[in-house]
Amino acid sequence: MTDLVHIVCPQCAGVNRLSNDKLTSGPKCGKCQQPLFGHSPQELNAATYNKVTTRNDIPVVVDFWAPWCGPCKAMAPAYEQAANQLEPRVRFAKLNTEQEPSIGSALAIRGIPTLIVFVGGKEVARQSGAMPQGEIIRWIESVL
Repeated sequence: MTDLVHIVCPQCAGVNRLSNDKLTSGPKCGKCQQPLFGHSPQELNAATYNKVTTRNDIPVVVDFWAPWCGPCKAMAPAYEQAANQLEPRVRFAKLNTEQEPSIGSALAIRGIPTLIVFVGGKEVARQSGAMPQGEIIRWIESVL
């Protein structure tokens, strides 16, 4: 029997259940019919943050950033390239701490950019500071 996983749709936030072996075959959301993986980070807000970090059965890496942050802007292309390489084994997301300060405060984000890896809704690792693509990938793979 194949293991089933839950994946939150990046477009409509619907929770999809699919077999683990279907992750790499371009699965689509059962609710909105959009691709479940676009190989780019999903934008989070207060309404989607908890659902994405707790309901995905794959690890979720969240980039906490702000639009005025130079290092955040510099790291954005590397983060997107890492998403392109590691999805669908890992869900990549971004949260603007300027728009959602309560989430950044609740997680004690002291500097940005900060990457946090969530597994089963629990924080398992955190890294602050801008990193190049290779370093992002190595860090995530070392955590998982």
